[in-house]
Amino acid sequence: QLLGLKISMASNPEFLREGAAVRDFVEPDRVVIGAENPEAAQQMRELYSFLDTEKLLFMDIASAEMAKYAAKAMLATRISFMNEMANICERVGANVDSIRQAMALDSRIGSKFLYAGCGYGGSCFPKDVRAIRDFAIQSGYVSQILTAVDEVNVRQKEVLYEKLESHFHELSGRTVAVWGLAFKP
Repeated sequence: QLLGLKISMASNPEFLREGAAVRDFVEPDRVVIGAENPEAAQQMRELYSFLDTEKLLFMDIASAEMAKYAAKAMLATRISFMNEMANICERVGANVDSIRQAMALDSRIGSKFLYAGCGYGGSCFPKDVRAIRDFAIQSGYVSQILTAVDEVNVRQKEVLYEKLESHFHELSGRTVAVWGLAFKP
């Protein structure tokens, strides 16, 4: 509640990226505000008057919450997709980095979130993908894509272990360090 007015913000801090939080807060790509009350919407317009009006999006509360989850789920889907491509590339002898570069040059796809790795993590992607999937289930809809994104991500974490085991055969007594264990390259 803001000054007794019911609003929901799916914006900064909800759209903050790890490693770029201050910049995202001061210079957001967009601010999504769910407001059920015109007075609350006007107060938020005044609060964000420093932004270009095209970066300020007003909608109902349910849509604002879904906007947050949908954005995170799309990025998580790209990560899981590239992990699937990496797993296929390994089996057919293709180079996933070459595939990524070719995809990144497609203007419809772009280069963001196309790195294969150990899966996505962090504090938002796993919980947000599961939250939107569970909201769908509670509403009577089973999202096959979101279920697959989560399953691929869970499975991808096992792939690293399997690769280590395959390479070293015996892991007992070994110390393993993993650099860059994050959802970013």
